[in-house]
Amino acid sequence: MKKTCRRAGLLVGLASVIALPLVGAAPASAVEADTWTLHGNNQYCVKPDRGWPRTYAVGAVEGTWSSTITAGLRKLPAGSTSDEVSTLAPGTNVRDPEDGGLTINIWLPLSIAPAPAGTYTAEFWADDGTVTQTDVVTIKVSEEC
Repeated sequence: MKKTCRRAGLLVGLASVIALPLVGAAPASAVEADTWTLHGNNQYCVKPDRGWPRTYAVGAVEGTWSSTITAGLRKLPAGSTSDEVSTLAPGTNVRDPEDGGLTINIWLPLSIAPAPAGTYTAEFWADDGTVTQTDVVTIKVSEEC
């Protein structure tokens, strides 16, 4: 009889542990949708005969997201490369309430090839499987750099 009461008590306790958090849970319709913003505006100035063979483009996804976000660079000038993408696991990145700073959470290797003088516009992109956001990457090629 003691073993039966103990088992019943354990089952009631286990059921309580599982059920109690559900009592206060919000219905699925009340859960807010993901809200995130890509901050990937980068500016480079390079000499025409040198380019910048080894650098990084950095950015931040701000907000909350529940799906993996993949980020990369595209539409680079001819000969320039960024062969990797960055992935962010579901998470949150918010501004510091004291100084407004935002943690950089995207680092992309970038190689800017020598190019004729001019201003080139590339694209920093991030995609969560549903939404794709982009930001401008400006590459100025000039002797004045």
